[in-house]
Amino acid sequence: MSDGSSILLESARTYLARGYAVIPVPARKKIPVLKGWTDLRLSESDLPAHFNGTGNIGVLLGEPSGWLVDVDLDCDEAVALAPKFLPPTGAMSGRPGKPASHWWYICEGIKTRKHQDPVSKKMIVELRSTGAQTVVGPSIHPSGEPYDPLDGEPAVVDAGELAAAVAALAEAVTEARHGRKELPRSQPEALGTPAFLAGDALLRRAAAYLNRIPPAISGSGGHSQAYAAATATVHGFGLDPEAAFSLLWDRYNPRCDPPWSEKELRHKVTDAASKPHDRPHGWLRDASPAEATDADLSGLVVRGRALVAEATPPPAPDDPGLIPPEALRVPGFVGEVMDYCLATAPYPSQTLSFCGALALQAFLAGRKVRDPGDNRTNMYLLGLAHSSSGKDWPRKINARVLQAIGLGTGLGDRLASGEGVQDALHGTPSMLFQTDEIDGLLQSINRARDARFESIMGTLLTMYSASNSIFPMRRKAGQNEPAVIDQPCLVLFGTAIPNHYYAALSERMLTNGLFARMLILESGPRGEGQEPTVSELPERVLAAAKWWSDLRPGPGNVANTHPTPRVVPQTDEARALLVELRRAAEQAYGEAEGRRDAVATTVWGRASEQTRKLALIYAISENHTEPAIGVEAVRWASRLVMHQTRRMLFMAANHAAETPFDQLALRAMRKLREAPDRSLSHSVLLKRMKMDSRSFHDLIDTLVQRGDVLAESAATAGRSALIYRLAEKEGEGRVKEEGSKCGL
Repeated sequence: MSDGSSILLESARTYLARGYAVIPVPARKKIPVLKGWTDLRLSESDLPAHFNGTGNIGVLLGEPSGWLVDVDLDCDEAVALAPKFLPPTGAMSGRPGKPASHWWYICEGIKTRKHQDPVSKKMIVELRSTGAQTVVGPSIHPSGEPYDPLDGEPAVVDAGELAAAVAALAEAVTEARHGRKELPRSQPEALGTPAFLAGDALLRRAAAYLNRIPPAISGSGGHSQAYAAATATVHGFGLDPEAAFSLLWDRYNPRCDPPWSEKELRHKVTDAASKPHDRPHGWLRDASPAEATDADLSGLVVRGRALVAEATPPPAPDDPGLIPPEALRVPGFVGEVMDYCLATAPYPSQTLSFCGALALQAFLAGRKVRDPGDNRTNMYLLGLAHSSSGKDWPRKINARVLQAIGLGTGLGDRLASGEGVQDALHGTPSMLFQTDEIDGLLQSINRARDARFESIMGTLLTMYSASNSIFPMRRKAGQNEPAVIDQPCLVLFGTAIPNHYYAALSERMLTNGLFARMLILESGPRGEGQEPTVSELPERVLAAAKWWSDLRPGPGNVANTHPTPRVVPQTDEARALLVELRRAAEQAYGEAEGRRDAVATTVWGRASEQTRKLALIYAISENHTEPAIGVEAVRWASRLVMHQTRRMLFMAANHAAETPFDQLALRAMRKLREAPDRSLSHSVLLKRMKMDSRSFHDLIDTLVQRGDVLAESAATAGRSALIYRLAEKEGEGRVKEEGSKCGL
């Protein structure tokens, strides 16, 4: 083997080791002649048969070579202007007569694009990807000049950014040759605006950027989209307002439907120039094009739908995980009902047993006890568990207990309508509704236009707050005065499948108050089953339940029509601890209010009340005859509420969406969160999202700019790969600190 053929073979092996697919090209030729060369995938053992002479080496571009792409600069003007437009890269090549005429990148998903002179039809610049190839050194050009070898590391860039940069470069060459071609207008010429300068690379970069921004469409977030475009030009690229307006008027406004008036568009520019932003002035101007890939979509919308807010986004809540088992233990009645449930259930679940026992105690004590702040025991509990995991067993035990003590009429199983709930409570002012698949109810409330579902929501919200007052019912036909419900106690024990429940959440549902009023507990994986046994209800459970059934607080309240609930006292230490917790929750509320985080304000606004209710239930469970709220009751209740508040906010942030774009964003982040090391390669995440490539790129660009996702380059199998990693964010740090002071 000659030295030349040896160098050719070793070079082919080197390229292959870097992950580049190589093909044979005839000597001193640029075009391969082998039939089916676009589908050729040579292994190392194949190389000696194809690179054993004096031929050339071609590299397949795009997908076969790990998305290696070549920007081929076909004219001197393109070579000269390229540094002003193209992202910097560590891999450039050419030949002595045309140095630096090939700029190499890793750019997943991009397609081949050719830009020709509109007059001569000669090529200006070509972006080569899948289906194309480029000859590389030590090959020999037809002129006899040697090609440079493909050395160095190609930069990893975004497809949209690279396409826009190449297009802007071609436009600059065209205008340098032929002058600017005026675009047809559907609007008057802007008054007093400077001309678009053919040689100004900054304006061209801004123009290429605007070409990527979807137009403002009336009824589809058009105002926010136009503001994002104005912000990019006047603040991101640092253009003066007149230049920014001119660029928007010439390049962006004609695509909008309908186009903005001059007054409207100038107003957008003025707002963008004067309002505070979370990025420094000129951040797009000062970043190189490659750096701008990681920073230039902060205000963009995916196809004109959902704007990433200019204000600093709320911090992503930390995930505290499932509630620890020790937090689900309450001494006395609740614990004894739990133990019986766990001992007899075919599939014991501590979480579901706890929810059922807590709901039973809350119902039994309804309208009979209160704390010094007049908090009552009415609770809305939701246990989340997968199918066939024993969700019905705690409900059955509660029904057995209530039937045994003569309170079966206080049970309800369906929330058919708000009026139905009111009628039931009018007859039995304290009721326990036990319902499965509550996610279906929430979905109906969210989606239906039927006023029946709205009445259910309204009743649940008002009944919760009316437990220490009088609830006036609707006026019925033939009634002179509307009936009232005196101190209604509605206890709700619902169960649902986790995924179905969280899929039913919406921005409206999270902020209307029902979400905040619920104590939501997840049971995790189904435990090991056991053989069911027939066992009598424990005597202590029945005795305590009967005691509550017979209790008639208040003087002369034999009929239980207008009870005066007993006040369960608090110890001084417990009271002080409750004050600390209230202040911690108020601080969290204030921080959320400052961020305009409606969900967090709603949830934190109920944290103190939930804690006091739970502490009251703890005390009456521990000692129903002489209860007192002590420090252990408050610590237990605080620990549970603070944990579940953080968990609820975390799950809400990762499941509830206001727009279709938000739903896609949350889904992408969940897939990263569930992956090992919280990261996935571009190709794997694209497959799991089941999206088209362009929409996926838009989605990822926005997530990167929001700071939710990090885009990283990693070496795999000898080539660079694009990796997406879930960004680590600071959660509710101050609240945790305050919570620790409260003994949480």
